[in-house]
Amino acid sequence: MRLFLWLLALMAAAIGIAVTARFNPGNVVLFYPPHRIDLSLNFFVVLQVALFVLLYVLIRAFRATVKMPGRVAAYRLRKRERDGNKGLREALKALFEGRFGHAEKAALRAAELPENAGVAALIGARAAHRMRQTARRDNWLARLSDDPVLKTARLMTMTELLVDDHQPELALEAVRELNASGTRHIHALQWSLKAQQQAKNWPEVLRLVRSLDKHRALHPALSSRLRELAYDDLLSDSTHDAESVRRVWATVPTVDRVKPFVACRAATAFNARGLHDEARLVAEEALAADWDERVVRTYREAAAPAGTPALLTQIEHCEGWLRARPTDAELALTLGSLCLKQKLWGKAQRYLEQALSDAADPRMVRESHLKLAQLHDALQQPEEAANHYRQCALATIL
Repeated sequence: MRLFLWLLALMAAAIGIAVTARFNPGNVVLFYPPHRIDLSLNFFVVLQVALFVLLYVLIRAFRATVKMPGRVAAYRLRKRERDGNKGLREALKALFEGRFGHAEKAALRAAELPENAGVAALIGARAAHRMRQTARRDNWLARLSDDPVLKTARLMTMTELLVDDHQPELALEAVRELNASGTRHIHALQWSLKAQQQAKNWPEVLRLVRSLDKHRALHPALSSRLRELAYDDLLSDSTHDAESVRRVWATVPTVDRVKPFVACRAATAFNARGLHDEARLVAEEALAADWDERVVRTYREAAAPAGTPALLTQIEHCEGWLRARPTDAELALTLGSLCLKQKLWGKAQRYLEQALSDAADPRMVRESHLKLAQLHDALQQPEEAANHYRQCALATIL
């Protein structure tokens, strides 16, 4: 429709010009002595239009020629930008696809564009790391050492890659540099936690776990497991004396003290250093919060000396617990062992036989037979004692 209207307008203009020119009797005379040129007005107008068009074309051609070097430079720049951006897109795509060799090659092309050099270096470093090319990875990261804009990205990448490469000392150096710049965010804390875990710096692991728990940045199961690993190492350290164990236990929050795993490790550590009173207190608090057979076992190992009020108190506690858990073999074994130590022969035999009948664990079967053998030895009953020793030996072999 538009083309038709243009044709219609052109035909109308041509008709108008033809009609006007037909009835135009004017002429133009040009004098340049001794010459004279006579022209019709119509022809003169056509010459003027043709001259204008010619001049316009010449001027445009001259300007285009003058601008040609700039246009060529601009074209090359646009082409370099297109190639650089294309290389960056291909590098990211290849990295996510797991084609790390292609990703690194594309990063090299992308790095030719200065605006993409920093991001391309990060991609190249990750790709080289995945291919276990440590030297190339470090070369890529070295390109970013003087770039303040990508400092945080460089340090975060270094931390992640060094932790993955099991180099916690170097990773922690990057974390310290990151913290010195004032950058403290959740992802940095998470990688710092992994580095501290690899370095076995358990006090710092505990601090970071608590910090991340406040932000709900750790799964509860992972947080609990990391706490257990940390407390296990701190409380099981054989170089700690009694006072050191007390100091470590004083730093444990109340909410962690009653957890079975932590309480078991703490009571075991106290028992190993002869601090049976502290071990009993730890076990009683933990059992009051959450019943666990491991803690019951440490409570048995923390038995007070025979004939003391503390041992009688232990027996009373166990009898109360057994009324609530009449089929608990570990508790019955503990109560029988305490009664045996207190020389309550009848009670000891009854509870040990109950533990033996309810026990499903070979360890408890073996311990029950051993305690019954000791009981019969104390009662001067060698045949029964020998039988239980034999059964204990068989349980050990099986």
